[in-house]
Amino acid sequence: QVQLVESGGGTVQAGGSLSLSCTTSARTFSMYVMGWFRQAPGKEREFIARISGGGSNTYYADSVKGRFTISRDNAKSTVYLQMNSLKPADTAVYYCAASYGVSSQNTRAYRYWGQGTQVTVSS
Repeated sequence: QVQLVESGGGTVQAGGSLSLSCTTSARTFSMYVMGWFRQAPGKEREFIARISGGGSNTYYADSVKGRFTISRDNAKSTVYLQMNSLKPADTAVYYCAASYGVSSQNTRAYRYWGQGTQVTVSS
């Protein structure tokens, strides 16, 4: 069982920045593709970004491309999401997730999930 704990959410004004962290208990962290997802009230959970186990490959949803950056530190078993130029439409609960070796934007590919952290962007 792998546990994931997100941190760094909060409230920010439009145009501002936030940085999220997700620390895991995975002993073979580098074997996991890590993803960030978000879910706004009344909407389905949507993919935001993913990063390969070694950190060399990243992929972003069009809605965040150029504004968000995913990264990881395998020595700390932690994945990050730097969010810049935030918009009210970015308001959601943000989740990190781990997939063992499968690169995907589909939630079903990710076996382990964090509890989520709230991000609120005010206009």
